Amino acid sequence: MNLEMLQRRAAIIKQIRSFFEQKGYLELDTPLLSPDLIPESCLEVFQTERLFPKGSKKEKQSLWLIPSPEIWMKKIIAKHSVNVFQICKCFRNGESEGRFHNSEFTMLEYYTMDADYMDSLVLTEELFRNLTTKNTELHGERGKSSLLPFERITVAQAFKKYAGFDLFETAAKGADAMCLQAVKLGLDPMPGLTVAQLYDLIFIHSVEPHLKSDKPVALIDYPAFVPCLAKKAANGHTVERWELYYNGLELSNCFSEETNAQKVKEFFINEQEEKKQNAIVQHKVNNNYYKLFEKQFPRCSGVAMGLDRLIMALTGKSSIDSVMMSFDEN
Repeated sequence: MNLEMLQRRAAIIKQIRSFFEQKGYLELDTPLLSPDLIPESCLEVFQTERLFPKGSKKEKQSLWLIPSPEIWMKKIIAKHSVNVFQICKCFRNGESEGRFHNSEFTMLEYYTMDADYMDSLVLTEELFRNLTTKNTELHGERGKSSLLPFERITVAQAFKKYAGFDLFETAAKGADAMCLQAVKLGLDPMPGLTVAQLYDLIFIHSVEPHLKSDKPVALIDYPAFVPCLAKKAANGHTVERWELYYNGLELSNCFSEETNAQKVKEFFINEQEEKKQNAIVQHKVNNNYYKLFEKQFPRCSGVAMGLDRLIMALTGKSSIDSVMMSFDEN
């Protein structure tokens, strides 16, 4: 990474901090290591060990590098009910390295109290506006608000437009109906896949590649049959979640956070069982984590954004290694 990009990266991070500080958000600095993690069956993690001095009662303790600061940030939210943001390193194992991935990356994560996912979408658009209209000389061609306004489309609309079928009508008929749609799209699904797994297959191959616009695309209202810690919408079919894409690349993920302790507990149990069956690197789960939500956990919405990918969008770069240093760099 050359000196100019180092300077532009530093300026963007400085602007982000200023944006949230001016809005009264508290910046957090939570640990990168954790004795347990939120189970996410789609993610692999890094494990390490803490060694104790000779003569100690304990010889070593297993620790894991965080894939997101969420596990720590929600503990602070539960205790203090305050708007917070954090910029920190995160780690995800087992992912293919390439133009858009690095096993160590920088995350921007922010939580807004008494807000839902659509409030967070407005806030995120405001952040982009701030980043593309101030200190524009640092962002090259992206200093002209060319990333605004966001396009908005629901998951159901995207499936109808790009995959050619009604997602919820088909999913309600079961896995066989979803499998038939996958075959019609030229895919070759493995036998025994669930509705959620077939949804993922079709989304990755037949929907996501079309989310290539010269403006960010907010994909809104994900199906409730895909497990996550987002609050279920009143319609019962969707959850209050969006993801932001730019040129086909996912930039961020947002929920209206689930605050029901029992539903959080059920998510942990289900994901933990899935993780045990398929994970390469097993990790410990705090089975009492749901108790954070038993004592008036505030209504809030959180956004997790890949900061390196955001910098790519702002500077018009096409690969992640052009905007960040990695251990592969000579």
